[in-house]
Amino acid sequence: MSIKAIPTLVLALIIYNAVVFFGAGEEPHTVFVSELFRLPMPNGGEWVFTIGDLLLMVGLILLCIELIKATFTRSGALADQALSMVLFVVFIVEFLLVPKASTSIFFLLTLMTAIDVVAGAIIGIRTARRDFGFGHDIT
Repeated sequence: MSIKAIPTLVLALIIYNAVVFFGAGEEPHTVFVSELFRLPMPNGGEWVFTIGDLLLMVGLILLCIELIKATFTRSGALADQALSMVLFVVFIVEFLLVPKASTSIFFLLTLMTAIDVVAGAIIGIRTARRDFGFGHDIT
């Protein structure tokens, strides 16, 4: 098993836990609403970008990487899929049992891992069919 088989969404879990458990000791709800920057918008409004927004952005980028990884047929694809499922279980257990993980941000990260598991399986099956020619009529 190579390092490519490790789901990249594990980084989102590590970052979330580092911010929450090794942060300033604040509640997670207040940590993730901390403002990083403000930008005035042409419509007269103001866009406020928070730490929670940054973490969700990182999670979405990692999910895209996982979906791209799922399109390749390789020897580590099965291990990657299995580890993605394990990561999803870790997210679910932490969301349900750890009080500091009961935030909307953590729930959305958990949802991203669920999407990774389901989409990875579907993409992997479709890619394998295409590569090996299963399900095609020979006429």
